[in-house]
Amino acid sequence: MAAAASNIQIATLKHYQLPSRKGFKPFGTTLSGNSKAPSFAKLSSSSNISSLPFFQQRFVSSSVKNERIVTKAMAEANDSKPISGLSIDLKGKRAFIAGVADDNGYGWAIAKALAAAGAEILVGTWVPALNIFESSFRRGKFDESRVLPDGSLMEITKVYPLDAVFDSPEDVPEDIKTNKRYAGSSNWTVKEVAECVKQDFGSIDILVHSLANGPEVTKPLLETSRNGYLAALSASSYSYISLLKHFVPIMNPGGASLSLTYIASERIIPGYGGGMSSAKAALESDTRVLAFEAGRKHKIRVNTISAGPLRSRAAKAIGFIDMMIDYSSVNAPLQKELSAEEVGNTAAFLASPLASAITGAVIYVDNGLNAMGVGVDSPMFKDLDIPTDKH
Repeated sequence: MAAAASNIQIATLKHYQLPSRKGFKPFGTTLSGNSKAPSFAKLSSSSNISSLPFFQQRFVSSSVKNERIVTKAMAEANDSKPISGLSIDLKGKRAFIAGVADDNGYGWAIAKALAAAGAEILVGTWVPALNIFESSFRRGKFDESRVLPDGSLMEITKVYPLDAVFDSPEDVPEDIKTNKRYAGSSNWTVKEVAECVKQDFGSIDILVHSLANGPEVTKPLLETSRNGYLAALSASSYSYISLLKHFVPIMNPGGASLSLTYIASERIIPGYGGGMSSAKAALESDTRVLAFEAGRKHKIRVNTISAGPLRSRAAKAIGFIDMMIDYSSVNAPLQKELSAEEVGNTAAFLASPLASAITGAVIYVDNGLNAMGVGVDSPMFKDLDIPTDKH
């Protein structure tokens, strides 16, 4: 069942971590300095499973070579050196990534790819995760994963506490206000964070929504409560509308916004419950509408990435992630394990001028699994000559 739950962007309360350096403050932390400056982590992710048509009687066998493709989404070590090829250049751009809490998920990978392309990185992270992230960063837990293609370390200019479930202070219930996990933090609702970013930096160019939460994700839809269902939509879908609503006014024309979705939005994925499939469907529908509205009013592009399974902490908390990855490796057109870097590179492309005519789109980054209509590992296909990468 949970073969579906793979890398969903679920905000689990465990294993959240936040970077910090000297002078880290629980609110509006500034992380800068030399190349050893901190970076930020991820909050969750997305995953994908099969879809679309595929029936064929014959398959031509051929060897499949599993290669890693590296894009030019990286900063040059020497600015005076001519750049060959078609590069992704985000120098002079500023990005805000909502939902980073460790270094092994899609949020982190997107931040890293944008930084590699030259963008300045700001991040927002779930308030109860601040202290854990700070502690992990100080222990050097993220040092290795901060290394960019040119050898430098990813830097985070500022870290903001964020709970995207609440739009403004008036929306925060008393039990949250008095919760000790929120003690010491302030200005963490969506509206307040946007105002703080405006005050600190004036504007941004890129907005990334990499967060979600489904408190009843392990329950079948028929067993999901109204509160659980609405909570999933609030944290996983409306949070993106709220972020865009409050950040669009400070986004420069020509900017880009993107989110992470999952194939359960359009296919039946047993185990991906609690209203999360509905939340992802809403997110994709909202992406199209927001692309029109933000495009017409603010010249901002809006897209979403439907990513394949990844061994993130969020996915492991839901379970069955290994099964998801194995299923993908056996059945996807490209027989290789998806890396977070590949999703990060796609995000860098979508945020760059190279994607200036792309908006309102769902971009699949899942080794092609979304295109499949059946699982070719089924015994019913045992007599077909289906190419398989044995390695």
